[in-house]
Formats: sequence, structure tokens, C-alpha cells
Amino acid sequence: MGLRIAGRIEGAGLSVADFPDIAPDLKSAMPDLRGRLLANESLAPLTWFRVGGPAQVLFTPADEDDLAYFLSKLPSDIPVTVVGVGSNLIVRDGGIKGVVIRLSPRGFGATSAEGDIVSAGTAALDKRVAETAAAAGIGGLEFYFGIPGSIGGALRMNAGANGDETKDVLIEATGIGRDGTKHVFDNAGMQFVYRNSGVSPSIIFTSARFRGTITEPAAIRARMDEVQAHRETAQPIREKTGGSTFKNPPGHSAWKLVDAAGCRGLRVGGAQVSEMHCNFLINTGDATASDIETLGETVRARVLAQSGIDLHWEIKRIGVAP
Repeated sequence: MGLRIAGRIEGAGLSVADFPDIAPDLKSAMPDLRGRLLANESLAPLTWFRVGGPAQVLFTPADEDDLAYFLSKLPSDIPVTVVGVGSNLIVRDGGIKGVVIRLSPRGFGATSAEGDIVSAGTAALDKRVAETAAAAGIGGLEFYFGIPGSIGGALRMNAGANGDETKDVLIEATGIGRDGTKHVFDNAGMQFVYRNSGVSPSIIFTSARFRGTITEPAAIRARMDEVQAHRETAQPIREKTGGSTFKNPPGHSAWKLVDAAGCRGLRVGGAQVSEMHCNFLINTGDATASDIETLGETVRARVLAQSGIDLHWEIKRIGVAP
């Protein structure tokens, strides 16, 4: 199946019109597909920043088998991008070529607990996994209560908070490869490092199992309350934001470096460095993705000039500039 992935209008930036509609050809090549394919679908409503262009095709699989079927039939020259709940993500204003896959809570959001083990689909919110563990008297997963993302992102980014990380509790993760094959990774196979996993980006994680410790439920709830109280008093959680912007350099706190460089409250267009926590960027209402990314790069340059330290993005930036 020969499909044209993207075109460009002479003299214009990328727009919805630049992405040819390949959805009909994909559907005809996949007669047993049960998930939903949408052409030129805006991704802005799916990100916490509420910015960004369209996906050439947005695919929401019905379940793991449907995802595997889709990938096994998808031509290898069509790019695939996976997005979760969009909490740690900037989609650039020109949108994303090829297929964007978003796992839905309906097909991938179940959670359960047995003994000291919690199982979860990768569309499950981190917070829900913490709540499932707490209800079963399983401690050690409270840190997820304060992470505004889904388990898929937690696996990919080795998400952590308050001194704990995904690598500390993961037993194994399951994913689907680009050719539709199923893979299972144990903790060592995930190749976790600080805020990243060494598993190939072509793997789409679909489920995970975690091990905690049987703990008094009241103690678990108290810890979760502490986590929530910290977020509410120290982070701009009610703003349009993407969470922590930059990774903490070894021996340093990113927010302290940003503050010392005089960037607290700095603005570019509709984007602003949060006054409450200056490792958070916020959309004040009318920001573009370009505003937010430009602001982040401006902060990085000022920190480098002031301290000699090169900050690295924690927020994932994907897509093409307009």
C-alpha cells in the first residue's frame, strides 16, 4: 500500500490541509480493525498544555489484540507516535505526521490487586494505581498519587516522586512491537535510568505488574495525603502545565537553577515560568506550542550562562514546527 504521508502547501506552514487523509486506505487494508481511526484530528485537547497541531491519523485501539493487529498491518514506512494522557508533553504546532496511537482507559485502564501485587493497564492514571494499592492495603506505591500521568508514561520515563521511582516497584511490563508481536520485560529488561527506560521506543507498553508491601491502610492514606498536600502547596496543579520541565542535574535542583538565573515569572507570548514553582511552565490562556518551547529554551540558555549547567528537558516534545 503506497501512501503519501505528508505534503506542503507552497509558501505556507504545515496545517491540517498539509496532511493527506490516509485513513480510508488504512481501513481498507485492515478489515477486522475494531478501534477508531480519525484523520487530521487536533491533539491540543489531549494535552495538559492544551496546545499543538493535528495528528495525520489518530488511532484508538479497542484492546491489546486490536493494537497488535493494527501494527501488524501498518506499512513500515508510516511513522508511529504514542501519546498518553498528555501530561508531560508538548505537541508542536505543525502536528504529527503518520499515525498517533492513544490507548483509552476503556481498553487499557483496568487496575486490580492481589496479595502484594498491583496490575494495571497502561492507560490507567498513576493516581488510580496508587488508590487501588491503598484500597488493598499495599504500600510502596503512594508516590504515584502525586504524578499527573498514566502508567504507560511512567514505564517509559521511569516516573518518580518523593524519592521513589517506577524501577523500585515494577515486576514486569508487557508491550507490543512495531510488527505486532508481544513482548514481556522484567525489571532488569526495562533498563531503567533516571527518568528514562532503555526499551526501544517502538514498543508500545500495554500493561504492568507492581509489587508493594502489605501495610496498614491508615498509614498508606496518611502518606498519600502528604503527597497531595505537597502538590497543592508547591506546584501549579490547577494551571495548564506539563509538570516538571527539566530533569534535576546531578547534585542540583532544576528549579533552584532556574530561579537563580532570574527566570521566575519569565514570559514568551502566552507561556510563563510559574511563579509558584519555576520548574513548571504554564499556558496562561493563549500560548502556542512554539511559545512554550521557546520559553523553555530561553530558560535553558539563561541557566547555562548563569551557572554553566546545561538543563535537559524532562517534558517530551514531538511533532513538526509550523
